[in-house]
Amino acid sequence: MKKLTPWDVAYVFDVTIACWLSYTVAAWILLTFVNRSDDLLGGMWSVVATIFVFRETRASSLLAGLNRLIATAVSFALCFAYLMFLPSTPLAIAILIGVGTVVMMLIDRRSDIALTGITTAVVLVVAAISPENGWQQPLLRSIDTVIGVAVGISCKWIGSYVFYRTIGEPVR
Repeated sequence: MKKLTPWDVAYVFDVTIACWLSYTVAAWILLTFVNRSDDLLGGMWSVVATIFVFRETRASSLLAGLNRLIATAVSFALCFAYLMFLPSTPLAIAILIGVGTVVMMLIDRRSDIALTGITTAVVLVVAAISPENGWQQPLLRSIDTVIGVAVGISCKWIGSYVFYRTIGEPVR
């Protein structure tokens, strides 16, 4: 069995703090204007975004953050436009995932098709659970994503810097 390096231990500590901070910030922000279930969902969605952008190097974390924001923006636009006029249904989920796939192909972001589809599915399923405020879900999940990306990248950069200054190894 492989032993953990000091960098591995620092990475674990850093991602743990980043996830806690991401959840706490998102839940605190949402608490002021949404119900408890949206507050919890927002914290969870923010943590998902944090985990997604938390990569081995700072450069790959930045790229993952950009990818996450683009995929979320496409999903947001499609879901918001749809939910302003119609309720979420299983057919709507399938159609909007298909439309999102086409959009991602057209903007040459094929590697982010799955991310756009997952985001669309989550937003529309949550909108189906709470149809009276379904149109709010794209906006709320976008806020959660921005918080998660910002916290994840910030913690990655700060953690790498502190590790370098403390241990003296190259910043990743």
